[in-house]
Amino acid sequence: MAYVGFVNTDYTPKRKEVVCLFYAESPRGKTLEWTAEHVAGESSVGTWTDVVTSKDSIGGLAPHICKIDKKKGVFAVAYPPELFEFENVPGIMSSIAGNIFGMKAVENLRLLDIQFPPALLKAHRGPEYGIDGLRKRFGIEKRPFVGTIIKPKLGLPYQKHAKVAYDAWVGGCDVVKDDENLTSQSFNPFEKRAKATLALMKKAEKKTGEKKAYLINVTAETGEMIRRAKLAKKLGANYLMIDVLTAGFAAVQSLREADLGLPLHAHRAMHGMITRNPRHGMTMLALAKIYRLIGVDTLHVGTGEVGKMEGGPAETKAIINEVREKEVKKGPVFLPQEWGSIKPVMPVASGGLDPSGVPQLMKLFGNDFVVQAGGGIHGHPKGTKAGATAMRQAVDACIKRQSLESYSKSHKELAQALAYWKGK
Repeated sequence: MAYVGFVNTDYTPKRKEVVCLFYAESPRGKTLEWTAEHVAGESSVGTWTDVVTSKDSIGGLAPHICKIDKKKGVFAVAYPPELFEFENVPGIMSSIAGNIFGMKAVENLRLLDIQFPPALLKAHRGPEYGIDGLRKRFGIEKRPFVGTIIKPKLGLPYQKHAKVAYDAWVGGCDVVKDDENLTSQSFNPFEKRAKATLALMKKAEKKTGEKKAYLINVTAETGEMIRRAKLAKKLGANYLMIDVLTAGFAAVQSLREADLGLPLHAHRAMHGMITRNPRHGMTMLALAKIYRLIGVDTLHVGTGEVGKMEGGPAETKAIINEVREKEVKKGPVFLPQEWGSIKPVMPVASGGLDPSGVPQLMKLFGNDFVVQAGGGIHGHPKGTKAGATAMRQAVDACIKRQSLESYSKSHKELAQALAYWKGK
């Protein structure tokens, strides 16, 4: 069938359907309805012309354009469940985020949100641990987790990498992670890094009496990634990291389905290429929902007003709610979502942070998040250990409802950090 007949704004989506919310800009001389018809048709049963292979029987598979807001340039499409293989996220995305973005029928197109029906949720495991599971696993009851990234992100030999991690842990970090582009380079091969860093993690646990986490980056070709993940577990790893966008939806599903019993941390490297243009691509909120569905336990979501990453507090708060809440109400640019038995994801604030930003972060995130700083810990004038201590002190000050300035009077590492980063 050609790209006609899909508009039905009186239609109420059924509970079993997948609903997508799009923003679109039409070519000159074309209406939003015309563009919406092309998007709905190309992403499902339509093609550019009538074809003899189309039968009346496929009419029941046709989507419905159930909402059009010309003023906002927004429309919603309800897709029958028969169009999808619910276990297959790459297949779903090939429809709702596939050819439609390359069509001449759109000047710009942005996938704002996806509403998952209960049957689709049941086809996936979601996070293995979720927020409560992570708190129990690492013995952190109420406060935010404190984390860091090894810096410089590339260039350190594995022995120095492990020592930097150790200093961060004994200074007060709960979490140390690889950066997104450290995989298994000649100067820092995966297995040697894993052995050295995990050995020092155990040493740090004995010294501090606290459980520590090392998020080793297993990102690679899928088969090699699973091999590395299994090796890491054999060597004593208690957490894994994957670059979810560059690895791909299928790779994330494969890692989750490998049943390794380890939490999964999702680094969102490459997301800005897809999400940053407000008129085209896909929102981080929609991506975050997909990653919650397919089973990550922690996910970078932005930092609001503080830090170096793009994305304001309203956008960041919407993503936080989407990954943490059991039920999300309809908003101005997103759809309602009931998450059923899918566990919540612990959001991660990361990118250009130092201890001075912790009060703003905790105001935005609450306590259920990871405050994660790279340069804001390793750049401390007294080094990594002091930097980790300062970050932990900043969190403790907020938990105790004290200002950083007041708390820093009796905590020298925090005082040094505040003085160093003031005005920078």
